[in-house]
Amino acid sequence: MERINVGIIGTGWCGGIRAETAADSPFVNELHIAENRPERLEEVKKLTNPKSATTDYRHLIDNKDIHAIIISATPESTHYPMAKAALSAGKHVFMEKPIASTLEEVDDLSRIAKAKNVKFTIGYSQRFNPKYAYMREKILDGTIGEPVTGLISRHITSSLGKKITGRTRLSPAAMEATHDLDFMLWCLEPRKPIRIYAQQVEKVMIKTANAPDHMWMIVTMDDGFTFTVGAGWIMPPGYHNQSSTWLELIGSEGALFIDDTHKDVIVNTVKNGIQFPISTMPGERVGHTYAGPMAGETVHFLDAVARDRPVLVTVEQARKVMEVYIAADLSAERNEPVSLPLNATPTLKRMAV
Repeated sequence: MERINVGIIGTGWCGGIRAETAADSPFVNELHIAENRPERLEEVKKLTNPKSATTDYRHLIDNKDIHAIIISATPESTHYPMAKAALSAGKHVFMEKPIASTLEEVDDLSRIAKAKNVKFTIGYSQRFNPKYAYMREKILDGTIGEPVTGLISRHITSSLGKKITGRTRLSPAAMEATHDLDFMLWCLEPRKPIRIYAQQVEKVMIKTANAPDHMWMIVTMDDGFTFTVGAGWIMPPGYHNQSSTWLELIGSEGALFIDDTHKDVIVNTVKNGIQFPISTMPGERVGHTYAGPMAGETVHFLDAVARDRPVLVTVEQARKVMEVYIAADLSAERNEPVSLPLNATPTLKRMAV
């Protein structure tokens, strides 16, 4: 096994998790971090003891000794130029979703990664959630027979919704439902999506962020299977940190239901009332262990680079997810179904992609 040198661009919430995981990994020889907020940079330095720390991410791109780059920067509009620079420099790249702003940008990044013969993958962390992995296993092994229809409903709290809409123009489909679209499309391969119909609600956040509150999407696959995904970001703050999800899948020989609403751990105090801790999508450290999928996802990427193994999320899969959520935004805007494939990224009036 070859130990690798890793650079992490952006060490906020998610990037901080990546940095701590990499610092603890036997796959990593040197850790380098970049963060444009000096106070956060100092905080993560104390936690991870990196080889270098800088406020300019380009120092990591230019460092010829760094083998792999993890991009956890915000706003999301920075993803494409950062990934292009890192891939062009011949570095393996892991990047948080979304993969880019347009399908044309995705195709550009894919071409560069293939030309440089480097690994390029996207952070669809819910693939590493054991409950989700179990659902996929039951689809693949035929436990529920032929898949007929499915549903995933995801809600995050308004505090996180306001934070997201304050930094990006992307919709709930692109920023939240994207995880569930990715998961269902992954489970159903080699089936392909051919049609999307979406409706969105604009009652609360339209007033302050020019953003929809929630979107429902019906996706039709080429074999007739349909699944529905809903995502919104105006849930009240009772959830400690921010995600409640319900999944169901109906097949010809059975059904599977997964409760991922994080109601299994309850804290009730005089000061704060009922709270549901350990309810973040990325997860969080709990003493000596880690609750959630993001640490395992990070280790998977480090392993893939260090031992030259395949990444779990391919560029082609991430592009298909992006095509579906763009079509959903377009369907909601037009109030009509949209067929796939899309020839190019359309221009949307409000939630510009």
